[in-house]
Amino acid sequence: WVQCATRRERCDTGPMTVFWRAVPRDVIQVSGPDALTYLHSQVSNDLRPMQVGQSCWSFLLEPTGKVDVLLRVTRTADETFVLDTDAGSGEVMTTRVNRFKIRVKADVQPLEWSTVAVRSTTGAHVGEVAPADGSFAVIGWGGGYDLLGPSPLAPEGIDRGSDALLDAARVEAGWPAMGSEIVPAEIVPAETGITSIAVSFTKGCYPGQELVERMDS
Repeated sequence: WVQCATRRERCDTGPMTVFWRAVPRDVIQVSGPDALTYLHSQVSNDLRPMQVGQSCWSFLLEPTGKVDVLLRVTRTADETFVLDTDAGSGEVMTTRVNRFKIRVKADVQPLEWSTVAVRSTTGAHVGEVAPADGSFAVIGWGGGYDLLGPSPLAPEGIDRGSDALLDAARVEAGWPAMGSEIVPAEIVPAETGITSIAVSFTKGCYPGQELVERMDS
């Protein structure tokens, strides 16, 4: 199933509960007539129901079922998808996306985009504020959301947090990070604790699916 960032609500932030932090991300764009069918055949989540502006978390796996990268997929146009992952893992993501791209009408190119993460210190759900700068409000973790784009602006009325505060919120939410909890080609999705969010158990085949299904069973 796809957990999508589509809500556009202004939330009551309250003092010292909701904060934002600029977060570096590695971002690529996949565009072309075959972008949807190709990406859907490669990632662990179901991209077919996604509408423009929606996003979901997913894995790119080795054929053996080991995790190459945890990434987010955002549909930015009918034939265009933006993939982003933790900073420092972009090369792994790009290499994996291109690995099986044979006779596929889809172009892969890097984007100089960045992210503003909006989170709650209590882990409560944070209602999204529709960005006015052309960026996308995309699914986050721990009840929060991210603003993703060329130069996303922090939402008004929310305090800026620290890296330590954001990392503490990540640990509290149990959200795995590339390079620490996720080392490429060393762990399987079931070890991450987020298969309910990043894996569809009803979609068609993709590399590594057999191990994912066997572990779930």
